[in-house]
Amino acid sequence: MRAASRGIRRILALALLGGAPALQAQDLLDVWQAALQRDPIYAAANAQRNADQEAVPQARARLLPYIIADGSGQVDHTRRLHGFENGDTRRRTDWALTLTQPIIDLGAWDKLRQSEFAANSADLGLKQAYQDLILRVAQAYFDVLAAQDSLRTLLAQRQAVTNQLEAARKGFEVGATTIADTYEAQARLDLLNASEIQIRNALQVSEDQLAKLINERPGTLATLAAPTRLPGPTPDKLSDWTAQASQANLAVARAQLAAKIVEKQIDIAKNRHSPTLSLYAQTGSASDRGIYGLRNGPRSLDNTVGLQLLIPIYSGGEVSSQVREQTSRLQQARYILEDTRRQAVLATQQYYSGVTSGLAQISALQAAEKSSQASLQANRSGYEIGVRVNIDVLNAQQQLYETQRALSRARYDTLMNSLRLKAASGILAESDLVAINGLLLPASAR
Repeated sequence: MRAASRGIRRILALALLGGAPALQAQDLLDVWQAALQRDPIYAAANAQRNADQEAVPQARARLLPYIIADGSGQVDHTRRLHGFENGDTRRRTDWALTLTQPIIDLGAWDKLRQSEFAANSADLGLKQAYQDLILRVAQAYFDVLAAQDSLRTLLAQRQAVTNQLEAARKGFEVGATTIADTYEAQARLDLLNASEIQIRNALQVSEDQLAKLINERPGTLATLAAPTRLPGPTPDKLSDWTAQASQANLAVARAQLAAKIVEKQIDIAKNRHSPTLSLYAQTGSASDRGIYGLRNGPRSLDNTVGLQLLIPIYSGGEVSSQVREQTSRLQQARYILEDTRRQAVLATQQYYSGVTSGLAQISALQAAEKSSQASLQANRSGYEIGVRVNIDVLNAQQQLYETQRALSRARYDTLMNSLRLKAASGILAESDLVAINGLLLPASAR
């Protein structure tokens, strides 16, 4: 019944995701390529970047010539007020075509430069989304592997406790042990059965999270080989990493551009006091105008070419207020930049420590695993000859499998910290996933 229920849930999940079950094995790069094509968050970031890039041609258009065509038509009907006799009707149409070319407009040039800063910030935003996708893919992938390892370890522990329960029952039947040994083993087995439900649910949730990224159920995933030695940070000096992060962190770079955008906004506000000069050329005609005067002779075509100079004199204090506003916003942007830089350095320190301490923890847990295996073997032998009791064996088993679960989690956490360290320094790339994928063991080689 439980298996049937799990099958129904899987079918419903597939229907919601709109994908078919994956039948072949997948490694980290397979999942990455699928997520790169299907993840909606990254696709939205790409669309936003493309939209923000349009600020440049829009600002450039204010420096290019523009043409306006206009026309009108009207009918004037006039009558005497007394008796409404002697009416007169006049019809008039006119049209004009005007070309304007800005010559001097400092505000428009500042706006163009500001838009270029905004476009560069949009490019960095897409790079941030790219790095974030790498981290989300790796985290979801490792969460599935960690849940699978936990389930595999629990099943092995349950089998060992089941064997111990059988041994306790046989010992009680022949009078070699008490019924307490059977109860102890049965209680431990019941706890493991309860834990299995929780772990299977965690596995399902992690697979659902990975499926959300790639829009299909994940197949059999390549796993991290147990004896693999994980690489340390390169370079191995924290000061090198923090120096890199303070300059190349993408959030820091965007904060720097945000400050430059506000600086240009101050220039734009100040240049509202500056004169503008434009060349204009106009051609047009009116139906009531002839070359010899109003309504005389053939219709005329009037052409005008000239320069237009606009000199702002007073705007009620609006410009001065805008300058003060943008000056305060510039101070705000610089404070945010400093906080972002400090946060990047702090994150780098944390992730660097996470990698180095993680490698040390892995070494310690590997030693603890060997010691726990030796302890379990010794307790089993002691139980067989009567110098150890059942609870000693059960505790030794629990210690061994908890150590194995902790070791598995530490390996994945260390790999994630190494990726986050590079992201904090602004250098995370697909090649880092390629390097980690080289550490994975294909499903066929298990």
